[in-house]
Amino acid sequence: MGTDEQIREAPFLHPFVEIMDSTLRDGEQTSGVSFLPHEKLMIARMLINDINVDRVEVASARVSDGEKAAVKLICAFAEKEDKLDRIEVLGFVDGKLSLDWIHGCGCRNINLLAKGSLKHCRQQLHKTADEHVDDIMRSLDYAEHLGMGVNLYLEDWSKGMLESPDYVYHVMDKLYHTNIRRFMLPDTLGITNPLQVIEFFRKMRKRYPDAHFDFHAHNDYDLAVSNSLAAVLCGAKGIHVTVNGLGERCGNAPLASVQVILKDQFKAQTHIKEDKLNDISRMVEEYSGIAIAPNQPIVGDNVFTQVAGVHADGDNKDNLYCNELVPERFGRSREYALGKNSGKANIALNLQKLGLELTPDQMAKVTRRITELGERKEIVTQEDLPYIVNDVLKHTTPEEKVKLISYMVTSTYGLKPIASIKVEIRGKQYAAESTGDGQYDAFVKALRKIFKTNLDRTFPILANYAVTIPPGGRTDALVQTVITWRHGDKMIRTRGLDADQTEAAIKATLRMLNIYEDESNF
Repeated sequence: MGTDEQIREAPFLHPFVEIMDSTLRDGEQTSGVSFLPHEKLMIARMLINDINVDRVEVASARVSDGEKAAVKLICAFAEKEDKLDRIEVLGFVDGKLSLDWIHGCGCRNINLLAKGSLKHCRQQLHKTADEHVDDIMRSLDYAEHLGMGVNLYLEDWSKGMLESPDYVYHVMDKLYHTNIRRFMLPDTLGITNPLQVIEFFRKMRKRYPDAHFDFHAHNDYDLAVSNSLAAVLCGAKGIHVTVNGLGERCGNAPLASVQVILKDQFKAQTHIKEDKLNDISRMVEEYSGIAIAPNQPIVGDNVFTQVAGVHADGDNKDNLYCNELVPERFGRSREYALGKNSGKANIALNLQKLGLELTPDQMAKVTRRITELGERKEIVTQEDLPYIVNDVLKHTTPEEKVKLISYMVTSTYGLKPIASIKVEIRGKQYAAESTGDGQYDAFVKALRKIFKTNLDRTFPILANYAVTIPPGGRTDALVQTVITWRHGDKMIRTRGLDADQTEAAIKATLRMLNIYEDESNF
């Protein structure tokens, strides 16, 4: 056995850390989340092919027919690409049942769920430690008969180390020299802190120096990432994560956060492709219905957005406000928010990206206008800038190539709303009528009719539609509509502001059409 000093140095002698993603198993235990089989397949494909995680835990055995169909789909894909060894399914110490279920799906690796605390063993299984170990041994023998690899979860291990360490050691002593590939140590209830994780891992590694230990964190005290790093510091060879930190209760350690801290703070190596982390986060956000917080590190909407003007000024002067987490590393770009704290530097950077140049006097006027908008808590996007400039300076830059000449929308109880519109596109006028499920829907369908019938052009797809009303509850309150559009692989977000929700949405739509027309994307 090694000394404490040797154990402390071990991670730096073996800096590679294996990443196992459990989004499709533990992450699916998030309240309200249930992935369809094809969604599980798409997530698993991206995790393996694009993100390049080492292993993916895709399901729990014997849950449902739908789960079985999902595991079969994933295993068929993985086998075809010679990556079946990276697919794992959680199974139970239940004789042959879980093993047969997993093997029948085409999977060849079981993550066997055993009990890691005396309390769980006695009160849930009503068995002694030796009886439980005997059951585990029988499962190991049958797995070997089926040609399956076995990793072992010691469920509630952290509580076991706190309250019944002799039980943990007794079970490990019996299983240490078996064919178990990895011993996976969960903080099932999320109760530990980094100092405890360090203490417990040092004890485990001192007693079992040749074992491969994984750590599986839960985030009940917001310590999942810190505890994962503490485990790596003390010799954990594998860390379990989920995309966006999905998981039961407060979730698990987020994949993106664990990856960047391992690399930047510990200089550890992984196989993760960081430039795809934002892509997998967005896919899981869409399929799970759980929105990513705007300030979520690495993948949140706002994390690469500078708000203060002094920060933008510093970035212009040799990146004074940048760290190693540069957005390009994750397939993103830095943005400079426009609002009451923007200052000239933020605005100048945004104008520069748009290719717009203003005189100092013009810049001062635009800055004042953006500050006024920010005081009213309105969102100002980069796409809004040409229109703000146009409004403030009262000239025709940029030229409106798409103009709304007139429109009428009607809504009658029991009948679908009707829209009649007339627009001018590059100097030529077109008119159309349409019905819709709402006034704005009818308006957009009339526009689509013009683009398809008269212009033979495609029309962008509406990707997201958000409406906000400033607090106060007045009937004349301004309505802010922010619409995100997709055209091919391009995304654009535009805003409209008006006392009427339909009018606000129409303004946002006209802004989008002018931006696309100006960039000759139609």
